[in-house]
Amino acid sequence: MFSWVKQEQGGRNKEGEMYQTVTEGLQTLYTKKLLPLEETYLFHDFHSPALEAADFQSKPMVLLVGQYSTGKTTFIRYLLEQDFPGMRIGPEPTTDGFIAVMYGENEGVVPGNALVVDPKKPFRKLNAFGNSFLNRFICSQMPNQVLQSISIIDTPGILSGEKQRISRGYDFAEVLRWFGERVDRIILLFDAHKLDISDEFSEAIRAFKGQDDKIRVVLNKADQVDTQQLMRVYGALMWSLGKVINTPEVVRVYLGSFWAKPLQNTENRRLFEAESQDLFRDIQSLPRNAALRKLNDLIKRARLAKVHAYIISYLKKEMPSLFGREKKKEELIMRLPEIYTILQREHHISPGDFPNVAKMQDMLQHYDFSKFPSLKMKLIESVDKMLANKIAVLMAMIREEESKQPPAMVSGGAFEGSQDGPFGQGYGEGISAGADADDWIVSRDKHRYDELFYTLMPVNGKITGVNAKKEMMSSRLPNTVLGKIWKLADCDRDGMLDDEEFALAQHLIKVKLEGYELPTELPPHLVPPAHQL
Repeated sequence: MFSWVKQEQGGRNKEGEMYQTVTEGLQTLYTKKLLPLEETYLFHDFHSPALEAADFQSKPMVLLVGQYSTGKTTFIRYLLEQDFPGMRIGPEPTTDGFIAVMYGENEGVVPGNALVVDPKKPFRKLNAFGNSFLNRFICSQMPNQVLQSISIIDTPGILSGEKQRISRGYDFAEVLRWFGERVDRIILLFDAHKLDISDEFSEAIRAFKGQDDKIRVVLNKADQVDTQQLMRVYGALMWSLGKVINTPEVVRVYLGSFWAKPLQNTENRRLFEAESQDLFRDIQSLPRNAALRKLNDLIKRARLAKVHAYIISYLKKEMPSLFGREKKKEELIMRLPEIYTILQREHHISPGDFPNVAKMQDMLQHYDFSKFPSLKMKLIESVDKMLANKIAVLMAMIREEESKQPPAMVSGGAFEGSQDGPFGQGYGEGISAGADADDWIVSRDKHRYDELFYTLMPVNGKITGVNAKKEMMSSRLPNTVLGKIWKLADCDRDGMLDDEEFALAQHLIKVKLEGYELPTELPPHLVPPAHQL
């Protein structure tokens, strides 16, 4: 159980507030410190609805976004290893709404209008998007082990063209932005045969601005092209993403075929296995990092709320008391970029903390600036104090308490047993080859290695490092790698190699040349018979 302060402090912070969990601490800080600032300066009208208890207490969520037929719904089924209520899969656009796949003791579907009045679910504020959206939003509940740790949000397949955008009946990008602020991971899925990023898909990706750390990309159906084509497709995808996601870092792209059908092209099987395991580890880490993610999102929200307060109060201060209000309002809206610069200098704020200028200008048209509140420094100072003191203490406590009781990782479904048995990643390959064999695997090629060994002029059945060096360097491996191989092969640490140790060194060179990693210690099944205890 997380605690806000150590037991010797009586379970209270300096202000005497009692917290039992990190979640409760975050919720209390938001309600007492940040929410008053947000309500005073109309933050919820301009940016994001107020957070509720369910937003802090909900399980980590994964949001899937992509064009139609990229395999979003199939990807969920692949993770769960079973169908879920409301699921439809096909080559045509099938998912025409949002589906929240969550854990429930009884299998069934909860419609959107009922879902947004449930205080235990983190969706109450979606009510603002109206019936057009709620009619296309359902919660699919089922007793699946994966869903005990995470929830998954399936989204409508994105089409190209103007018709799809007009016919939705709700602001698709704004709904995605709402989810993007609250989920722990955003997965963009692409089809290896369909890399075009439509206008609506570009708009959807831009809706996640400020959430770049949550975004991962999956190039699905990668088994349907050969290696040469896959290389070109990967390059084209990175080029396309670079035009939409304007960050200096390269986004992480996972390659694979995330469904339970046979691979059409098996030459990249090892690559797909390694990529899928990397993606699984990323998803499995979400419960462990959930508290930090909520903490991080709260800090981002607090910084934006402070900037918003400065903007609103500045506009109020510039308004005339009696005449020319409308004209002054239009002038201030036009001067908003200049106002941003003034506030940056005056309050030492980073340019990246300011909201989008064009969007802010558009929204300000609907407000009377003279009714805006003046700057209340007490509210600002309260948030500053929270960021400087309370958040730092809570961050330290998260790590301290996690080490005592680490949260469970995602398990079940596709996450269960993938590392066990003969089909785990790397099992029976590379350094693990021969682990379950009766004979010493190196002995299968030892006759070839012996021919080399006796050409190196052994003395008393051993060759020196000087004699072995030239032969080992013919592999063209770096000296650092060959040095590691020598250390592993010299089992008796005498600085020389006998015929079995030399054969082992040649075997390790072969393993490395095939693209596998070397171990830090020699595994028992590779120890030469003459050196076994």
